[in-house]
Amino acid sequence: MRRFFEILIPLFTWSLITLPVWLSPFHPAVAAYFIIVFNVYFFYKSLKTVILATVSYINIDKSRQVNWLAKARKIENFDRIKHFFIIPNYKEGYAKVKKTLENLAEQKYPVKNIYIVLALERSEGQEAVTRFQRLFRNFRHRFGGFYATYHVLKPGEEKGKASNEAYAARFVSQWVKKRKLDPLNILVTSCDADALMDPQYCSYLTTNYLLDQNGRYHFYAAPVVLYNNYWDLNFIIRLQTTISSILRMSMLSDRHSLIQISTYSMSLWLLESVDYWDVDIIPEDWHIFLQAFFKYGIKVRTVPVYLLCTRDGVRGKNLWDSFKSRYEQEKRWAWGVSDIPYALEKMFQSPQIPFLDKFFRLFGIIEGHILWPSSFFLLTLGASIPALVNPYFKRTVMGYVLPKVAGGILTLSVLFVLVIAYLDFQAKHRFMKKGEIKKFPYLVIQWVLFPLFSPIISAFLSSLPALESHTRLLLGKKLNYKVTQKI
Repeated sequence: MRRFFEILIPLFTWSLITLPVWLSPFHPAVAAYFIIVFNVYFFYKSLKTVILATVSYINIDKSRQVNWLAKARKIENFDRIKHFFIIPNYKEGYAKVKKTLENLAEQKYPVKNIYIVLALERSEGQEAVTRFQRLFRNFRHRFGGFYATYHVLKPGEEKGKASNEAYAARFVSQWVKKRKLDPLNILVTSCDADALMDPQYCSYLTTNYLLDQNGRYHFYAAPVVLYNNYWDLNFIIRLQTTISSILRMSMLSDRHSLIQISTYSMSLWLLESVDYWDVDIIPEDWHIFLQAFFKYGIKVRTVPVYLLCTRDGVRGKNLWDSFKSRYEQEKRWAWGVSDIPYALEKMFQSPQIPFLDKFFRLFGIIEGHILWPSSFFLLTLGASIPALVNPYFKRTVMGYVLPKVAGGILTLSVLFVLVIAYLDFQAKHRFMKKGEIKKFPYLVIQWVLFPLFSPIISAFLSSLPALESHTRLLLGKKLNYKVTQKI
């Protein structure tokens, strides 16, 4: 059944993209109405993104002003909560991981209750051991505990974050069991090697978890924004990472469809109850959510953490290398489409969960993955295709009006860039170093040029890599995990 869905979903994507081509010879008016409806829907989604991003920014600004540690100390069982940060890293530079650990050591939270697990791969050899030993010497006294696991890839496992983290999480479970601690009092954070958490993250998370009656079933996620090395990035990649960052901020306030991305937290109890991360997949964040959802139903949700988590943007050795790495990263993210066949199969294997609950949860996932590769083609090329394929249609009123209506809607959507630019600057300026504030004029120029470069960004750094992932799934060609270059 799963293979059937692996063919069906990307086949639907290709059918949607090519709809103006194969429908216009027979029903050009129907194709035209479809394109107009799609443009209107895109406008609605753009407006929604801007509104939700604004709401998220306001909430983030408010959260930064709260003393979360003081609030947490007033809650019963505060002293029992322990935080484990699992940091998977494969061939990551010592300096990068050191920076992440220094950031965690500065958490406004009792460091004796923060534990680090470096999830390493045995295949990296002595280099991984040496990196851990250097980090251990520098940080062993700055946390409650500092450990390393060395994962060995087994038959049936996929290379990547999921299999590595699952191995590390089992180590945490053994550690907790040996000390007879309650897994409900252990919060596990899946933390990327370049992720810099807000100093109040642990305090915020502890407060909200302890006050959350269903916290055991919940994931907790902060918006991951790519600001760490912003000014070191190529101009076009800077624009793309900015759009990606604002989009993630907007998703934070969309509570009904929010699913964690990249760096997130959950109770050890929840991890153990779903038997940790599945080890035969690549994108693990949405997948672990689906594992929990199909066991516990709508009790499972992702709770927003209104504090920023910053990561590195893609930076290669040169311009071409940067573009290739960014393309590969987007392709890997889009491989999350492989979660849909898994979810559709589970939909028929979980009668204990009401059908509508499953339908509405899956609809948001399917919608996002289908719009990802198709939007560029339908928005930029769709309105011109009916008249090219069917010359007679060009002489009709609809044929004359279609390009103008579609162009007008897209032009209105571009106006939202003003709001995005403002939110981006407000979110980014607190991460800027002293000398970087002088670069504000470059930000202005960047956004002025955005309409010119947005088609390039949308095509080559979003839709095409996503379409490749869909096509690979359709043809049954698995994606191989590649570590993204971030020099």
